[in-house]
Amino acid sequence: MKTVIGVKFKDGGKIYYFDPGDNDIKEGDGVIVETARGIEFADVVASNHEVPDEQIVSPLKGIERVATGDDFRTRNQNKIKEREAFEDCVKKIESHGLDMKLVDVEYAFNGSKIIFYFTAEGRIDFRELVKDLAAVYKTRIELRQIGVRDEAKMLGGLGCCGRPVCCKAFLADFQPVSIKMAKEQNLSLSPAKISGLCGRLMCCLKYEQDTYECTRKLMPRVGKDVIAPDGRGQVIENNVITERTKVRVMLEDGTLDIREYDYRVLQSAQ
Repeated sequence: MKTVIGVKFKDGGKIYYFDPGDNDIKEGDGVIVETARGIEFADVVASNHEVPDEQIVSPLKGIERVATGDDFRTRNQNKIKEREAFEDCVKKIESHGLDMKLVDVEYAFNGSKIIFYFTAEGRIDFRELVKDLAAVYKTRIELRQIGVRDEAKMLGGLGCCGRPVCCKAFLADFQPVSIKMAKEQNLSLSPAKISGLCGRLMCCLKYEQDTYECTRKLMPRVGKDVIAPDGRGQVIENNVITERTKVRVMLEDGTLDIREYDYRVLQSAQ
């Protein structure tokens, strides 16, 4: 077991572990850490706690320092600069006639570089744009093309459920989602009803898929002959959410009726 703190660099991003050293760091504090991208400011989302060694990606890095008032001010100033750089870059994209959409701008904590995130249908020759931006900001400029799901994660918004989209709120990684999941969950296959803000299949289709697969294996298949409390019948429909099965039952008087039962009370008719 090792003592670590959990930090995030962005809302909805992954939680990364760092060694707090001798510092007693609380949730809500800020820390300065060194990453592959350089020196960064991170928000503490989990205070000092112990985790098993197998959950840690080696080598476990330590923090540079607990964030000071100056560090918080630097981060806030960078956010203001990011908004200004965004407006400038949009104007330069228009002046160069580039078919691209600027999504976000990110300043390195120490100002060593600025990253501009954009979406585009195909490849874009942005070399002249980079030269213009470098001439203005006198620092390293990076332009990164991202996908529509990453765009939704950066910008956020409200999903059809009325809540903030999952990718912005808490999803650290995108999971594969397929149309098969919508079919197995008996959802409408209309793209407008099963697509998120990004235009791709909604990530929440993945959440219940394991439950559907597990429960379907326990429920009698459609067309199977079963013995129900009211008589012998044939399964015509399963509802995984309610865990109930519709059966066409032959009643004692010889008439047929469709009745619904908890699948657990049904027995296989051999």
